Parts: sequence; C-alpha cells; structure tokens
Amino acid sequence: MKKRILFVVNELSFFISHRLNIALAAKKEGYKVKIAYGEVAKKKEKILIQKKGIECFEIPLYRNSLNPLRELWAFFSILYNFYLFKPDIVHLITIKAYLYGGIAARLVRVPCVVSSIAGLGSFFHRKNLKNLIFKSLVYPIFYLAFRHPNQYIIVQNLEDKKILGNWGVLNFKKVYLIKGSGVELKKFFNLNEKKTIVTVCFASRLLKDKGVYDFVDAANLIKKRGLKARFLLVGSVDLDNPTSLTNRELNNIRNQQAVEVLGFKKNIAKLYSECHVVCLPSFFGEGIPKALIEAGAASRAIVTTNHPGCRDAIIPNKTGILVPIKNPKKLADAIQWLIEKPKERKKMGKAGRKLAEKIFPINKISQQHIKIYHALLRNCNLV
Repeated sequence: MKKRILFVVNELSFFISHRLNIALAAKKEGYKVKIAYGEVAKKKEKILIQKKGIECFEIPLYRNSLNPLRELWAFFSILYNFYLFKPDIVHLITIKAYLYGGIAARLVRVPCVVSSIAGLGSFFHRKNLKNLIFKSLVYPIFYLAFRHPNQYIIVQNLEDKKILGNWGVLNFKKVYLIKGSGVELKKFFNLNEKKTIVTVCFASRLLKDKGVYDFVDAANLIKKRGLKARFLLVGSVDLDNPTSLTNRELNNIRNQQAVEVLGFKKNIAKLYSECHVVCLPSFFGEGIPKALIEAGAASRAIVTTNHPGCRDAIIPNKTGILVPIKNPKKLADAIQWLIEKPKERKKMGKAGRKLAEKIFPINKISQQHIKIYHALLRNCNLV
C-alpha cells in the first residue's frame, strides 16, 4: 500500500514556486501525495497541480487573520483532514500550517511530521514591547507544535535554529538544515553579461522589510554621484502583509524616477540575464531568499545584507558583497564598486554559479527531503 503524504501550506502559489518539486519527487518515490492549501488559489494553479497527478484542496487558512474564531476553525479543519486522509507523513509549510498542523498531528496521532521553517519573518527580529508580549502569548503554541515524538524540523539557516532553541521551543536533535528551496539550474543559461548600461535589479515581494526604500535611496545616491546605471524594482505589493508597500507608496517611488518599477515578472531567468547585479537589502526574517539563489544560478554578482538568510546565500567577497541592514550609503558604495569593477563583478558572478551548482540544485534539495521522509518512516517501522 502506498504511503500517504499530506502537504499543508498557506498558499498554493507559494507551494508551486518553492515546494512543488519536493512533492513530485515524493510521487516518483511511490508516495500518494495530497496538498491542503489556504487562501484562494487561481484556477490555473489548481489545474497545474492536477496535471501533475496530485490532488489539492482548500482549507480555511488565512495569513492575515487574527480572528480567534476563524483561527479555531482553521485548526479544526486541519485536524479533520488529518483524521479523514490518515496520512503517514504530514509536511507542514509556513507558520500557521506548522503551528496548527503540529498540534493536530499529535492529537490525531499522525505517525510522522515534517515542519518547514522558511524564515521567521520580522516577528523574531523586532525588539519591542508589543512583540515581547505577543511572543509570551504564542510560546505554548510553538512549544506544543514542535513536540511530536517522530518529527523533523527543517530550517534554512542556523540562526533560526539558534533563535527557536534559545527560546526553549525546539529540541536541537530534531533539527535538519536544508539550505533554501533549490533552483532549476537548466533554466539559467544566458550567463554572460550583456554589453549594456549596468543594470541593478531588486526582485522580491515589495515589503518595506525587504529593503525597498533602502534600494531606492541607494539608487538616488548612485545617480547623485554621476554614475550611469539602471535600477529595476521588480515584484508586486502584498497587501495581506502589514509591511507591504501600498499602491500609493509604489506610485510615489515610480514618480521619483530613480528606479524603474516593472511589477511582477514570472520569468526570472530572462530578467536576470538582462541585469548585471542583483540586490536584496532585506532585514526581513529570511530563510534563504530564492531571489538570491537564482541570482547565483544566473551568474550575477549579489549585494545583500549581513542578516540571517541573506548572508547564507552567498560567500562574502567571493560571490557577493554584504552590507549592514538599513544603510543606503553602504549599499550604494557596494553597488558603485561593482559598477566600476566589471572584471571583479563578472568573477563574482561565475563563483556564484559554481556555488549554486554545488549547494542549491533543486534535485539535491528534493532528495534531502525524501531522505527525511524515509528516516521518519523507519523510526516508526513503516518501511
């Protein structure tokens, strides 16, 4: 009988971009795979999943909800689906999924649990009274969610492991480090820089915590210094996130004309092939940003922050440059250095490609997950 694995995730679009290859690898290994997703998925996303031979269904799980009754309903929905599907493994992705799902899995006695922590967001990195109070309130939920007897907790960087461990909710023996979501290297083949004006690209969700304003300020500084360069701001607003730019704020940035606002771009490989430098001055609680992994795969030099997740995506001064968070001047200095040093810039890009080939191939990341599934099944004698 096929072993059953149920993925639980906040958004189907995120699953497709960051975890679909893991589900396909599990299916290839003989698992019966289902996906439970929150939010509202686009029809084409559901069709894509179904064409891959995977069943998916919606549950009432919403990122921006703080309504206690709605959250209770989300928890019972997860609990009911665990009882109904009787999975051998649940793989819980994104914060509400691994919190509610971790507790539900204990109650229903799901044999094996995988909890994926793709960054801790801004919550754990902001030192203020509001966050301290909220952390004390949610501590029991985190504690219970990570106490399943047969569970692995996947982190993308060691800082997240340290934060949760020191907080007292995590058993270090359960933690497994997998760096990022991987990248399909074959999609990135136009590796040589184009002989055009140096183009610097920011490609991410347009969150203030991702350093959007630092990027814009750095672009203004570069232009005031008389250097010729293009700056591209790529991505969409995420109004369900409290730190997202509003459409009005985005229009204000557009009107400054320091950067070109391009909106969402699906073909990142093509976008990066037309750029020279990829910049992400984030102070968000990242796992390992996929944008930076893809920049390495595209042979592009990187400027990013000395911040958990971001710094884990590069080898400092070899594949990219680290700058302090919230420091547009240092950011502009690093970008200027890359503009003025084309040989060093290209050298960094080539080293970034080698790093991507060694650490971040998507098949390698997928197989690391399959090994975890097999280990958990062995622990409870299901293989």
